[in-house]
Amino acid sequence: MTSRTFLVTGATRGIGYAVSPLLHRQGHRVVGIARHIEGVDFPCTLAACDLADLAQTAQVLNALEQEFDIDGIVNKAGIASPQPLGQIDFATLQNVFDLNVRAAIQVTQQFVEAMKLRRYGRIVNICSRAIHGNVNRTTYSAAKSALVGYTRTWAMELAGHDVTANAVAPGPVETALFRKTRPVGSEMERQVLATIPMRRLWQPDEIAAAVGFLLSEQASYMTGQVLAEDSGGSLGGHQKNQGPARRWRQTARRRRPFEPAQASFERERRIARTRIYPQPARVYSGVFRTCSRIGSP
Repeated sequence: MTSRTFLVTGATRGIGYAVSPLLHRQGHRVVGIARHIEGVDFPCTLAACDLADLAQTAQVLNALEQEFDIDGIVNKAGIASPQPLGQIDFATLQNVFDLNVRAAIQVTQQFVEAMKLRRYGRIVNICSRAIHGNVNRTTYSAAKSALVGYTRTWAMELAGHDVTANAVAPGPVETALFRKTRPVGSEMERQVLATIPMRRLWQPDEIAAAVGFLLSEQASYMTGQVLAEDSGGSLGGHQKNQGPARRWRQTARRRRPFEPAQASFERERRIARTRIYPQPARVYSGVFRTCSRIGSP
């Protein structure tokens, strides 16, 4: 396997910190970018940079470009800052978009031309299942959805240069930041687990494995894709789980005392029909009366 050099943003926490040692074990060189690097046990090069600072980011990226030939990028750095509609602070909105959206463009643009010249490159954007929408996630959902748009657009622009662009959209990942607001056994944790079909959180190593594949030689023909690693949590209807057995149980709970099962089923079906289909006589009777008056002498 050819040794490559990969750049990982947000490299000292969560998914970024899981991706870096994985790539290192595979024989690749890893260049990490993080805001705080003191006391971090990192396998390769680690550069301190606040990606929210446009000028500092440009300075650090220029220095890294002079020293390394970057073959692939993992855009992991980002923030969420949950706020409900009606209480969205526009400074927060700007910060979320700046770190999730602008920073990914700035980092990728710095190295993409060299990738095109070498006719090899891998770009992996870390999104979220929030791209499908979530409560109190207006800004975060919009920012991560923008990364999906980036991914597909870059895939089309770069395919002719043998540079791929893909994304991973994980569900809730068990990190220190997650546990800070959702302790083990808390009601907040229970609410999150209720939205996950497997009823467990993802581990950073599981997400890192998917990222490692998208960076590999084996993924050379895969581009423009968003890999949903969420145990099916983004599938429609997963929360209600409306299978035949559950629908029958709901009907049984609504059954009147001593009402036979078949009679209950027929009653529910009649109710459903009246909800779905309006009565034609009521819809058209007014039209017919109007026409008759117009045609009358």
